[in-house]
Amino acid sequence: MTSAHDFVPLRLCVLTVSDTRTLEQDSSGDYLCTALADAGHQLAGRALLRDDRYQLRAQVSRWIADDDVDGILVTGGTGFTGRDSTPEALLPLLDKQMPGFGELFRALSFEEIGTSTLQSRAFAGLANGTFLFALPGSTSACRTAWEKIIVAQLDARTRPCNLATLRPRLRERDA
Repeated sequence: MTSAHDFVPLRLCVLTVSDTRTLEQDSSGDYLCTALADAGHQLAGRALLRDDRYQLRAQVSRWIADDDVDGILVTGGTGFTGRDSTPEALLPLLDKQMPGFGELFRALSFEEIGTSTLQSRAFAGLANGTFLFALPGSTSACRTAWEKIIVAQLDARTRPCNLATLRPRLRERDA
């Protein structure tokens, strides 16, 4: 039995959304894979897909349906160009949104890139008991999100509270 102060490794997937990158050029995805492993978590899956809302929705739906996946980190497709469709693809899959994530990410990002942060549509939420974090495609944005927000929230030792310790209760339904 684990106590409230024990680290619990999570199984996380990484999805890169890009029309131009290959896995060999995917520095953002590489960073997230390395960072989650360095934090003690396990890589449960990795994919790189074109910015096509139906392909994105299909891949993320497969991971959400897998009881062995605790979370998904998505990088890319959160901007304003005509091809950026990650929010449109994935927000419909969420059971609950986590507005504080996007707000905090943009506040932290403002310190680094100023008002350009308003172009970020980064978001997070919960789907079928699975955490989903959608981040911009730049490696520096992924680093900001991981190091300043996500790593602590996915660590059961973080006080006063964290997302990791909520896992056993995420699929509770109203009686």
